[in-house]
Amino acid sequence: MMEYKVNPMDEVMKAFAIEFTVDPYGDGHINDTYVADSRPRYILQRINTSIFTNPQKLMENIDSVTMHLRRIIIANGGNPDRETLTVIRTTDNKLFYESADGSCYRMYKFIDNTITLNLPENPHQFETSARAFGKFQNMLADFDASSLSETIPDFHHTPKRTANLVKAMEENLAGRKEEVADIYDAYLRFADDCAIITNDLESGAIPKRVTHNDTKLNNVLFDAVTKEGICVIDLDTVMPGSLLFDYGDSLRFGASTAVEDEADLDKVWFDLEYFESYTRGFLSELGDKITPREVELMPLGALTMTYECGIRFLTDYLNGDTYFKIHYADQNLVRAKNHLKLCTDIASKLDEMKKIVAKYV
Repeated sequence: MMEYKVNPMDEVMKAFAIEFTVDPYGDGHINDTYVADSRPRYILQRINTSIFTNPQKLMENIDSVTMHLRRIIIANGGNPDRETLTVIRTTDNKLFYESADGSCYRMYKFIDNTITLNLPENPHQFETSARAFGKFQNMLADFDASSLSETIPDFHHTPKRTANLVKAMEENLAGRKEEVADIYDAYLRFADDCAIITNDLESGAIPKRVTHNDTKLNNVLFDAVTKEGICVIDLDTVMPGSLLFDYGDSLRFGASTAVEDEADLDKVWFDLEYFESYTRGFLSELGDKITPREVELMPLGALTMTYECGIRFLTDYLNGDTYFKIHYADQNLVRAKNHLKLCTDIASKLDEMKKIVAKYV
């Protein structure tokens, strides 16, 4: 007897009671993303359950955060369908649909007349993204972050990331220990300073907040006409943490003069003009929601997130390139050297960065 397989998209259409055709959309690396061509359009994603092993908790986080944002946006006379993600529930009122083959699908309203950018073309554009993330933090300042689940435990626990590096060096699984000894030693010189934010968070010296944890430029939707940042997207890693993680990771990515795998280290440094633009935009929207201790630690946030990402690349290289996707043999090593150069440059500019922060508090 011939076996007939159910088309998963037929299942999904029935689950959401929406008829559509799908086309791949965007350039994300984690989930499979499609635009559902219907009237109106939707974003459909197949959740990567290898990384996000509890899709129920993941979607509960997203739903509770976006519902809170909607209330704030409405109260301020904004358009919640444009300024935050809108989760579409299934016909049985669930936050996602699990198909017969175990795949998990979720749906959002498509936000029309928007664009995304992978790299800032100028400081003003970078400042615009900073305002979007600063506004995101402002609107969530009174949200109980402890109510959120950790979708990836210890994601930004910098001391544990350091411990993972030390363990990888000791185990030497890929036989690369001698090759990276100098880089390893150079990174560990930053370890104590880069543990301060995590230690302050755990001691209560700085508040635990809702954090995005993936504040790259392409996670902001820009209005196609005004080019203003209007909506923060990709909320999969929304978890409890420090706003300094979000601030610092944006700068690691956006204030570097080169892409993260640039091998010519003469092209890699930390651009203070971009740092100032981002800081000005971030603080202009955050206002008085930031504490004095957080202000004091802002420059260290840039160093910490650059250090953390760099040692993760180095750890993966020592372990045989099992986590980050690589396109050539030494790419993780190149990334690690790149970030070490950036760390060294940031560390040399911390005093200048403190003066810039003080201008905008």
